[in-house]
Amino acid sequence: MPVLSSHRWAILCLSVAALFQTGNVSALGLMQAFDAALQHDPTYRAAMHENEAGQQFKIMGRSHLLPSLSFVYTTNANQQDFVSNTGSGFRQYPSETEVLQFRQPIFNLDSFARYKQGIAQTNQSEAKFSERSQELIVRIVGAYADAKHAEDHLALAVAQVNMYAEQRQMDNRKFAKGEGTKTDMLETQSKFDLAEAQVIEARDNLANMRNVLATISGMEVTVLDSLTDNFQVRPMDPTSFEEWKAISLERNPEVIAQRHTVEVAYQEINRQRAGHAPRVDLIAGVNRQKSDIPIMVGMDFLTRSIGVQVNVPLYNGGNVSALTSQAVANHEKAKAELDAKINQVLIELRKQYNLALSSAQRIDALIKSVSSANFLIEAMQQSVKRGVRTHLDTLNARQQLFTAKRDLAQARYNYLLSYLRLRKAAGTVGVSDLQDIASYFIASQ
Repeated sequence: MPVLSSHRWAILCLSVAALFQTGNVSALGLMQAFDAALQHDPTYRAAMHENEAGQQFKIMGRSHLLPSLSFVYTTNANQQDFVSNTGSGFRQYPSETEVLQFRQPIFNLDSFARYKQGIAQTNQSEAKFSERSQELIVRIVGAYADAKHAEDHLALAVAQVNMYAEQRQMDNRKFAKGEGTKTDMLETQSKFDLAEAQVIEARDNLANMRNVLATISGMEVTVLDSLTDNFQVRPMDPTSFEEWKAISLERNPEVIAQRHTVEVAYQEINRQRAGHAPRVDLIAGVNRQKSDIPIMVGMDFLTRSIGVQVNVPLYNGGNVSALTSQAVANHEKAKAELDAKINQVLIELRKQYNLALSSAQRIDALIKSVSSANFLIEAMQQSVKRGVRTHLDTLNARQQLFTAKRDLAQARYNYLLSYLRLRKAAGTVGVSDLQDIASYFIASQ
């Protein structure tokens, strides 16, 4: 059995080393990734432009209450055949009409409903953009944590392979001296082959996670900041779930957006009901006509007028009633969707609240697990020397150590995400929270 790794293992080591190659490339920090995502993330940019479009709803709604001014110009070439007592004839003449009209709504329930509806639609758009902005913070931290955990996982897998490689060399030396067994060598080789496969899997996973982060940030990802060794769980603030619930019902942007959706639907009812109401407009105009009437060819008329127009709808085949009934049904639907959204948000809030509370205990337990696994390896090595334990027990103890380290790293990343997701569910997550998360990372050397 060869002492050194195979040629394919050498190639694998080189490819793994390339993933961790730093050179003169500076590490991509969490805040740097977020700043880049603000410029490059397509989902966020789409939300930003959607919000820009949504700002126009209130302007469009307000326009229905403001005056309108229009100008119409018409020119014609006319031909006329005529018959009179003295005979018949034919003539051609041009005609022109110019109309300048000013219209100001005085009483129009439809216009007022459109105005209120436009405000609600703009507020809805702003709430949706706030939710997308908060989502970006969670997404960038999630992608960063996934990529970093993939790095940690690969580093642990490589360290595990190196450990089995060293153990294999020791087994070979013992076997050569007649102190080891063929079974020990086969067990180590089996563990080595499995660990080698895990390195390949971890390498592919790291490449995938880096690609996800690169897609959001728009930057090539080569080196990431590392978690600080002084990892401290922050105290829960506020402490009670009821306080978090009250904050969420007031500030969660998804709930706020759905409330504005209900308001939009309500104003749609008012707008459709306005089809039964009279409309009153102030109208002023200037009308200039030139040769427009055949019997007055060659004469110009200039007419100025101002007055009030009253439009009273009487019957429209039941269309207004049908549209109103439809709007009422859509309003009830929007209210039901609001209740569903509140339930969904509160479920997520409770989930993240419980995760945040349990994170500290889980992290403490895993720290103890790592410490116990280290002591177990030392104890196993002593027991093997005394013949109490077998070689396989030592390998299993080392496997337990690497598993505990992997789980501890995952628990820390999960805590950071639950910290953010709790605040997102409450609608309070912001850049300051991202800065708090970034303080858990230190620049890689």
